[in-house]
Amino acid sequence: MIFPNVLTIFTYISIPVLIFGEEVCYRNKLDNCDTKKMPAFRYLFYDVNPSEGFNLRRDVYMRMAVLAHKLKHSNDPILNSFLLVLPPWSHLMHWGYSEDPEQIPWSTFFDISSLQKFAPVIELHEYFSYLKNNKYTKSILDKVYILQHYEDMFESGNFVDKWSVEKCQKPPKLRFFHYTNITSNNVQCLSFHGPATKLSEVLKQDKSRTIMLEHAEVALHDMFGSQIYWQARRSMRFNFELRAIANEFRQLYLNSSDKDDNTYLAKDWKDDKPKRNAIGGPYLAVHLRRRDFLRGRPDDVPDLKRVAEQITEKLEELELSKVFVATDAPQKEYDELNSLLLPKYEIYKYTASKTVEKKYSAGGVAIVDQIICSYARYFIGTSESTFSFRIQEEREILGFPTKVTFNVLCKDKKKCKKPSLWKIVY
Repeated sequence: MIFPNVLTIFTYISIPVLIFGEEVCYRNKLDNCDTKKMPAFRYLFYDVNPSEGFNLRRDVYMRMAVLAHKLKHSNDPILNSFLLVLPPWSHLMHWGYSEDPEQIPWSTFFDISSLQKFAPVIELHEYFSYLKNNKYTKSILDKVYILQHYEDMFESGNFVDKWSVEKCQKPPKLRFFHYTNITSNNVQCLSFHGPATKLSEVLKQDKSRTIMLEHAEVALHDMFGSQIYWQARRSMRFNFELRAIANEFRQLYLNSSDKDDNTYLAKDWKDDKPKRNAIGGPYLAVHLRRRDFLRGRPDDVPDLKRVAEQITEKLEELELSKVFVATDAPQKEYDELNSLLLPKYEIYKYTASKTVEKKYSAGGVAIVDQIICSYARYFIGTSESTFSFRIQEEREILGFPTKVTFNVLCKDKKKCKKPSLWKIVY
């Protein structure tokens, strides 16, 4: 059964603590911006390989946020004056974007004030609002470093942390974030291997005020799953409206609420306490990745009959009657799965209203799916999917026992790739 989403939309405005004035200069109203004096900060921009999806980009953000966090807490004034400028979301895979770039700000999806409690971040449109010219014409970045892997690194097996300015392996692009008027006259390619915080060595020797790191995904986590990793991850709370939409769906169709499910979080992520006592709503949640995984991982993706068997088995074990499915499968496949579970079990899927879809795009709809999956009594994901991995992280933050979180759909009972178990560290 597909239930339409009829919701009251709450008005929510995130006012970042690092905004230096009351006006905000949005990308479609740049000509109307008032003249303001640029604050005495340095600005660190970054971007990611265009082919990377939403959830991988979130992972790259954490690497850059850890870098910004450590720069902020440095005693070196050359380093601790940096603000990390968030790249707008645009032309992402799986979102069904149009030819025109969307350039969606982070506040559409995330609570900016929560991000800022970990790292000094601002939106790109906030940077625009403090350009010196009253009429916006062109933003010329002082320096752009295009990160690239060392050409012989994987062949030689030499994975020593290092960096060096070298010849570009590919022609560098000179326009950024899908804007035609953000460019630079000073572009260098930086062969790099190591954690993102090693980039502080580059930033220390470069006195430029505006620095861009292109292909930031080349830089690695300092230590994946460490305490600082989880601090960055915990700060990535979704914005209030998207959480409200997901919570209303939970209440209306899945008999799920924070009070009954023991899934309360502190208002401030810094006040969250370690726990393993979340119960979750009385439903099973499944992330069923299809489309590209059917082509790229045919040996791992089960057919719909096998999926239905695993869902039925788990519902019977848990004595539940409802399953929520987040999937990229076409409607025909979803209907087939539905027919395999009815009439004994109820299957639910979130369908956004036109208002929600217009305001939050496919990205916001996917986030609502992730939130609903995060609060289920039991979760089954898709092996090697970053979408599933982000849900598993949310469930770790909520305090679920690991056995009800780190599970995947299997094509073969005897040969099934179990997900890596990354426990939260406070």
